[in-house]
Amino acid sequence: MTQRDVYSILNISPNGYASYEQGRTEPNIEMIKRLCKIFDVSADYLLGMDSFEYNETRSSEE
Repeated sequence: MTQRDVYSILNISPNGYASYEQGRTEPNIEMIKRLCKIFDVSADYLLGMDSFEYNETRSSEE
């Protein structure tokens, strides 16, 4: 998936998306939820709080 794909899906500007990637701004909770769905990862993983991506195997072990 390209950056263009992601910012188009999120319906934000290229500069808005770049500011997230470069750490100039942080996404709000709704945007975090949308990013988790797009990338199929947990919020903890997206925020760097968990080194494991969400997947069926891990979720069934917990």
